[in-house]
Amino acid sequence: MAHNALPKRVRLVEVGPRDGLQNEPALHLNTALKVKLIERLAACGLTHIECGSFVSASKVPQMADSAGVFQQIRRHNGVRYAALTPNLRAVQDAINTGVSEVAVFTAASDAFNQHNIHCTTDESLQRFAPAIELAQQHQLPVRAYISTVIECPYSGPTDPVTVANLAEQLTAMGCYEISLGDTIGTGTPLQTARLLETVTQQVPVERIAVHFHNTYGQALANILTALQFGVSVIDTSIAGLGGCPYAPGASGNIATEDVLYMLQGMGIETGVSLEKLVSTSHWICQQLAKENDSRVSQALKPLAGVKTFTQRQ
Repeated sequence: MAHNALPKRVRLVEVGPRDGLQNEPALHLNTALKVKLIERLAACGLTHIECGSFVSASKVPQMADSAGVFQQIRRHNGVRYAALTPNLRAVQDAINTGVSEVAVFTAASDAFNQHNIHCTTDESLQRFAPAIELAQQHQLPVRAYISTVIECPYSGPTDPVTVANLAEQLTAMGCYEISLGDTIGTGTPLQTARLLETVTQQVPVERIAVHFHNTYGQALANILTALQFGVSVIDTSIAGLGGCPYAPGASGNIATEDVLYMLQGMGIETGVSLEKLVSTSHWICQQLAKENDSRVSQALKPLAGVKTFTQRQ
């Protein structure tokens, strides 16, 4: 059942530089821009930033320069600079560039995994085992993402028990935190409550993070439900960067600013400056020549004295 007490503090995991930018046309992206974005996000007070991924450059060309990004960022004390690492070689590459932590990813749906990483869920865990082992040998924390925790675009609704079992397996393999992803953004608060009720029977809530897409406008409502269960780690993306590939034209990630505004209004601490975040949000949208998907940044635009996105700097 949901807790009555909300967490006093929440850690926001900023995924914009990886999950957000990998959906942007590569022509707008360069290493210097990514480095500046990550440094600005750290200056906003964010302490956990996903900076890149060590995946095949042919599959995700936007992330081909991740090694260069990690080598060039000026590190802030107390900030985790994370990378997505799907296999053993990726973890080795990540170690060589001095990442703070690595993340593995799978889905609660075999059909989604077959489309995405060309193997079943069980096979994906077998791939992770040596990668997690190598990370642990180098004292690198390992985070895990589980996609399609509510519904899969190929096989339909996901059984919460499947998610709970998978989360328990990943925890047993050595992942310190499990991020539950509503990949296509169809989840609603009651579905979220059922999911968390089931998962937290097998994995302590302190090890659970949530990653809600805003495709159907449900992300904030789902995050509120998660907070009521005691979840205190939320994945977000500056300016809502990162569309939903399964719903053309739909927004994907929930904007960091929108979540921060809600948390501030609830008296929940994050250590993040909303003013600096809004400024950074408008800056990156100008660089990418795109509209800002954050409602809060749009509302605060006049106060930020921001030019329209067409006036690139």
